[in-house]
Amino acid sequence: MTVDFSAFTQPVTSAQVKEFKKWARSSGTPGYNTTGMVVGGLVAAFVVFTVLSFIAGAVLPPADGTIIPSLLLFAVILGMAVLAFLVVLASTRRWESWFRLSSFAQHNGFLFSPKSDAPYYPGMIFTQGRSREALDHIRAISGRYFDIGNFRYIVGSGKNQRTYNWGFLALKLDRALPHMLLDATSNNSLFGSNLPTLFSKDQILSLEGDFNKYFTLYCPREYERDALYVFTPDLMALLIDEAAPFDVEIVDDWMFVYSSKTFSTATPGNYERMFRVIETVGTKTLSQTDRYSDERVANFSANVVAPPGRRLRTRVSVFAIIFVVIVVVVQVASFVSDVLH
Repeated sequence: MTVDFSAFTQPVTSAQVKEFKKWARSSGTPGYNTTGMVVGGLVAAFVVFTVLSFIAGAVLPPADGTIIPSLLLFAVILGMAVLAFLVVLASTRRWESWFRLSSFAQHNGFLFSPKSDAPYYPGMIFTQGRSREALDHIRAISGRYFDIGNFRYIVGSGKNQRTYNWGFLALKLDRALPHMLLDATSNNSLFGSNLPTLFSKDQILSLEGDFNKYFTLYCPREYERDALYVFTPDLMALLIDEAAPFDVEIVDDWMFVYSSKTFSTATPGNYERMFRVIETVGTKTLSQTDRYSDERVANFSANVVAPPGRRLRTRVSVFAIIFVVIVVVVQVASFVSDVLH
């Protein structure tokens, strides 16, 4: 696959962006909208201005011939004006990024979408939370299907609500494969894996060489030989060289690459790297698995995996269990205290 990345580096004029913005708004394509960003920023600026003005009025003495209150008020107004300017500037840069991504997709025969409803992918991040959205993503229109972009979802509610953002690559494979996960060691924390789903550790398979320093491989029990069939030394080497910072999941006839940091539209190197992953890791995975068949099914044309190999078994985080126990203990203690008093 020959990909032209010049759209990310060539000069862009304000007239081009203005014309693109006009087209985007008239086309009705969902996602091309920065109104919320601008309005939210201006509202925030107004709120901060009001609060600071109130504080200044409460703390400083009435005007008594000094110019301190006036200078402070001027500084607050100036600060709010700068904040409003930065919000509008961010909106302008957003439109320029969209213009570059749209041009990149058009030049290469891809499809760009600034925002789409949650794609129906079987990867673990795509089934989490609610309000799922794919953002700034580029998809293939013909040939081998891929999707590169960002993904967002929300969990919890109220004060406990939290938004999660991921960068991702989805690549369609030819053959259905057992569910396998490469949990990158480089993006884990002191508390373990960064992934939203945890899997039973008795499914970990150690591979040869230094591979285990970079990835922890999970595969279904009794599918260890199948995993070794897929992850040959040459594919392992490519994964270390090209995908070490990322988590890789193979499920059904898909390969997913996850980044715990979103792909910035201002950093085209993210997209360049994902296309390189497709050309190296993706191509090798396709060639390595083009004759794969689950021997438990014994039917190559069926292209399915037997139920025991379709999904890894999950587990609950130890920290989650401890948290629940603490909450229960506190609630029980509070109830007992109320009864005794």
